[in-house]
Amino acid sequence: MIPLDQVRTLLAVVDEGTFDAAAAALHVTPSAVSQRIKALEQTTGRVLLQRTKPVRLTSSGEIVVRFARQLARLETDARAELGMAGTGEPAAVPIAVNADSLATWFLSALTRVPAGLRVCFELHREDQDHTTKLLREGVVMAAVTSSPDPVQGCSVSSLGRMRYLPVASPEFVARWLDRPLRQAVGEIPVVVFDRRDELQDSFARRLTRGRGAGPLRHHVPASEDYARAVTAGLGWGMLPTAQAEPRLRAGNLVRIDERAVDVPLYWQQWKLDSPVLAATAEAVAAAAAEALHPARARIG
Repeated sequence: MIPLDQVRTLLAVVDEGTFDAAAAALHVTPSAVSQRIKALEQTTGRVLLQRTKPVRLTSSGEIVVRFARQLARLETDARAELGMAGTGEPAAVPIAVNADSLATWFLSALTRVPAGLRVCFELHREDQDHTTKLLREGVVMAAVTSSPDPVQGCSVSSLGRMRYLPVASPEFVARWLDRPLRQAVGEIPVVVFDRRDELQDSFARRLTRGRGAGPLRHHVPASEDYARAVTAGLGWGMLPTAQAEPRLRAGNLVRIDERAVDVPLYWQQWKLDSPVLAATAEAVAAAAAEALHPARARIG
């Protein structure tokens, strides 16, 4: 049996970052916080925290924190259903979502959640290949991710495919593309989101059968700014159709290759019988069905 007061103390330490800050939030002494964490580690037989500033969870600590957040969500839902006092506060739902979804279709999805549920969304912007990390750590309840493999304790369903088009400004094409793209792609400037962005390189490798994009790279880590950088002629890049098509129609961009890249997106969430979480998942699925290309298969 894991003592709940110790679990809540661990959660406070993680959220506040230090033992002293957690003590202030819980209205106890730092010594009491330290004793509770030590007792919890003895109970579980695992080291749960690295005593850094801010503290960092171990893999075992991530499991306990995820349990703590799920427990808090269930407690809030139960109190609301019972009509108990102290349930007037809105429900907080932290979600991890990739930047391109956030800039194109995801915010409209959240407006579909019934207002009567009184939900506050806390969005964590992260690359779709890395959002599951926040699920494992218990930081978020749900995530838009490129992984079909469910995190332990989570369910997963397919949302569809986000299609990316290789584009550049007409001025860029006139200046840099005096030969076939497959010959030039390893030398011409490219715009990438950040140092973890593999999309342009994967497209270039597909085009050249092994060679990635060139070394002339501009890093622009914001979705709308990224689109503006490509449109301004800083380099070529892969844009979601929702961002690319209006610029293509206006003549501000041109496609530099007829091929496209489809990135599958999935919705992962905690396996909780939570009305708030269920309503959020339904709203996201409905918006994705309208905004994304159909999924090739459904994941159960």
